[in-house]
Amino acid sequence: MAMLLSPKIFPVLMLIMSNVFMTFAWYGHLKFKAAPLYAAVIFSWLIAFFEYWLAVPANRVGHEVYSAAELKTMQEVITLSVFVIFSVFYLKEGITWNHVAGFVLIAGGAGLIFRG
Repeated sequence: MAMLLSPKIFPVLMLIMSNVFMTFAWYGHLKFKAAPLYAAVIFSWLIAFFEYWLAVPANRVGHEVYSAAELKTMQEVITLSVFVIFSVFYLKEGITWNHVAGFVLIAGGAGLIFRG
């Protein structure tokens, strides 16, 4: 349990959870297109509020051991990973070869950030 709370692991777990919230905030309303836009914005904002309660502490704790660039890179890779799962299972949208190729290129860029 102590390992999960370490400054190396805790931020990653918190960023995963925050990205689940943010993905629902940004894209969850797409299944409810009949709802008024103002309602989607308000509901999304309420979800995003909880995302901030996870992301801000994740970055604060994570900055003890990671640079800001590393934290941002982690967040982007986690975002894409969460989004792929969300897109396939919640929105029922497929992932094509060009999506995979683009994500691989982004992951390659992320690898460069951590190489140093």
